[in-house]
Amino acid sequence: MKFYYIYKALAHPGLHGYVTPYTLEERLMQIQEAKRTLGSRIPWISDTMSNDLKHALGDASNPEFIIDPDGRLVNKRMWSNPEGLRDDLARLVGPVENPTRIADLDLEIPPPREQAAKGVVPSIELPRGMQALEVEPVANEEVPFYVKLRAEADRDLLRRGAGKLYLGFHLDPIYAVHWNNLVDPLHFELKLPRGTASPLSGTGPEVEVESDSDPRQFLIDVNAWDSDTPLQATIRYFACDDAETFCIPVTQQFRISLERDPDGGRRAGTFPGRGGGGMAGRIRELDANGDSRISRDEVPERMGRIFGRLDANGDGFIDEDELDGMASGPRMQRFMQRDEDGDGRLSRDELPERMRQRFERMDANGDGYVDREELEVMFERIRGRENNR
Repeated sequence: MKFYYIYKALAHPGLHGYVTPYTLEERLMQIQEAKRTLGSRIPWISDTMSNDLKHALGDASNPEFIIDPDGRLVNKRMWSNPEGLRDDLARLVGPVENPTRIADLDLEIPPPREQAAKGVVPSIELPRGMQALEVEPVANEEVPFYVKLRAEADRDLLRRGAGKLYLGFHLDPIYAVHWNNLVDPLHFELKLPRGTASPLSGTGPEVEVESDSDPRQFLIDVNAWDSDTPLQATIRYFACDDAETFCIPVTQQFRISLERDPDGGRRAGTFPGRGGGGMAGRIRELDANGDSRISRDEVPERMGRIFGRLDANGDGFIDEDELDGMASGPRMQRFMQRDEDGDGRLSRDELPERMRQRFERMDANGDGYVDREELEVMFERIRGRENNR
């Protein structure tokens, strides 16, 4: 039995600072960093830069697959489940007498690398439902792309060519660089050959500390963008390495297309506060391709049985309107926030203590859980009592 990690496009760019690589060399550098931080000796397989393996395996963000010696796919999960995997291997290969425990691995996890200060520059508030756009870096043979651009568009911009455009300039931690706040801050300029946008240029914030590694973020109003014409972005900044061996001026250019990036993932940090909370918030995190809707393949197995109930219009996806509907009603929202495993139902232990004595009456079908329909029945009874007072 051989185990492999597959390194694919990042599901949540920005998580722990890691950003989407532009080259295969950068992706391999991220794999080396993953090996260092995980301490595991399991080998890695890197996907291509066109993400062929990701697409072939269903575009899920956290899947697992069992492939037999003849290359046949004998089992798959679109959401990794270690206990389920162990059961599958026992069924397919045979049980083991002394299964390996985490404590047996004796992993040596190194401390995280020291970085410049974070949390110094506050993040900007963005509209809901923004989606990643395709970004093409313009090759620069003199220096690496120390800064990676994350571009996102709201629904109006994608549909009509007029709306909000998010630009996030992120330092790539694999290069161990920081912003030098003692010199001129990052400056950007935009060129839209056919269309209008405001502002067309901007400068990063003045920061009190000498250095930091927070992203520089901007929100642009676009009034007209011909989808056939890419927007050109140029940035100028000083790149300084953490070892303090260089601090150089850098100019980078990017071409942004008004096309959704199917491999762009969802920017880390977009889930809290997006509305819905509880299970709705957790379901939003499953949106692996960042298209603001959840397909059946993107949900873990334990949630598969309730997919049809959440997909109110039966189109095969759970969209933003259906997620908003899940969270409607303060009472339902408060209860579903207790759904710790995200399976759409509450066990006796997940209920508030004061309500556990009424569990059998609430669990109408006697399956040992209280689901949304059973909660709705309870709320209806409560509303009836309130109306009769």
